Amino acid sequence: MAEERDEPSSDVGTQPGGEHEAVARIIANQRSLIVRLYARVRFLILRQTFLQEIGQYLPRRGRVLDLGCGFGLFSLYFAIDAPERQLVGVDLDEDRIEAARECARKLGVSNVDYTAQNALDWRGHGAFDAIFMLDLIHHLPKAEVEPFLRRVAELLAPGGILLLKDVSNRPTYKMLFTLLLDRLMVGREPIYYWPPAELCALVEGLGFTVKRHTINDFLPYPHMLYVCTRASEAEDG
Repeated sequence: MAEERDEPSSDVGTQPGGEHEAVARIIANQRSLIVRLYARVRFLILRQTFLQEIGQYLPRRGRVLDLGCGFGLFSLYFAIDAPERQLVGVDLDEDRIEAARECARKLGVSNVDYTAQNALDWRGHGAFDAIFMLDLIHHLPKAEVEPFLRRVAELLAPGGILLLKDVSNRPTYKMLFTLLLDRLMVGREPIYYWPPAELCALVEGLGFTVKRHTINDFLPYPHMLYVCTRASEAEDG
């Protein structure tokens, strides 16, 4: 599949103005110096350009799920950006989830809720209008990705959108740079950077229309955004 850019509809998107202030507030209200430093680095890697790339596909109203939310940095950002969004964040690490809840309380953000549970096992309640995962897929055991995404698809409302921001296996020098940093973070934990065509084929097999494009960075990361749209009920019929 060639790289393509999806055209977001007119009623979604991150609005300009105030983005940098929101990021600064999220960083400043983290519980410790170490977490604040981590947040700075994370927002440096997924900086404003990335937030706009992802945010343009999120509905400004409705339910949005952040799987593998960590400290809640991006779910908090998108909750602040659009107060009529109702966000849910899920992460395995209880300490990170408690830090996310604490930050939300400090910021007075009430349209986000956090759950400490393995994203592979979480089922949730009700349908979501959009689901996003940022750099989660390559940390999952390869054999578990297909059944995991199948369960995730069941959480989406008809016409819902799934956003996968992950790391490509090409070009090689960028992949190796990313692998070095990942190893520093997770040690010998299995990592698999999916070839884009392979991941696209898997997601399309689950009934999605998939478009993908790279997101260029001044750092040598092979960022890839997969915009996956589930058929509406009318299209299913």
